[in-house]
Amino acid sequence: MALKNKLGISDSAKLAQEEEKITKKKALELFDKKIIDTFEVGTFKGLQEIHKYLFEDIYDFAGKIRDENISKGNFRFAPVMYLKEALKNIDKMPQKTFDEIIEKYVEMNVAHPFREGNGRSTRIWLDRILIKELGQVVDWSRVDKADYLLAMERSPIKDTEIKVLLKEALTDKINDRTIYMKGIDASYYYEGYYTYTIEEIDKNNK
Repeated sequence: MALKNKLGISDSAKLAQEEEKITKKKALELFDKKIIDTFEVGTFKGLQEIHKYLFEDIYDFAGKIRDENISKGNFRFAPVMYLKEALKNIDKMPQKTFDEIIEKYVEMNVAHPFREGNGRSTRIWLDRILIKELGQVVDWSRVDKADYLLAMERSPIKDTEIKVLLKEALTDKINDRTIYMKGIDASYYYEGYYTYTIEEIDKNNK
C-alpha cells in the first residue's frame, strides 16, 4: 500500500518513481534559483523548509512533524511524545567542527521528524551546514550505499564509522550541481526503481 498522496497513486512502486521525479525537479529548483540560500542553516526550521519544498506537491504532511511512531528494520526512531523536545535540543547542538556537525546530523536522523522523505531532506540540510561552517560538502557519489546505511544504523551507539565515511568524501566543490543532486539520488532508498538523471529532469523542465 502506498502512503496517502496528492497524486492519487495507490501503487507503492509507481509512487516511489513519481516521488523521485518530482523531488529531483524541486531540488534542482532549490539549487538553480538559489531558494536554498534563503532557508535557515542548521535548525529544524530550515529542515522543515527543505522538506516542505521537496514534497509539497506529493504529500499533505510536507514540512510537518510526524504524529505517529515509525521504525526501519529493527531501528525505532524517536517516539512522537518526545519528538518536539528532541528537535529543540538538536537546534541547540553546536556545529562549528566536522565532528559536531556529524553528531548533529546523527541526532536528526534518530529524530526522523517526518513521515517520509527524511533522508533526502536531511542530506541537503547537512550539506548546507558543511558549506556554512567548513566551505565543503559531501560528494555522495563517493559514499558506498551499503556502508552508509550500516554506519547510520550504528551511529546512535558509535558514530566513528559515519564520521570516517563522510570525511573521506568531503569536497570543496560547493557549487557543483551534480554533486549537490547526488544527495537525493533515489538509489539510496529504492532498490530496482528507475533513477532519473539531471539531464532528464532538465529536459522535462524546458
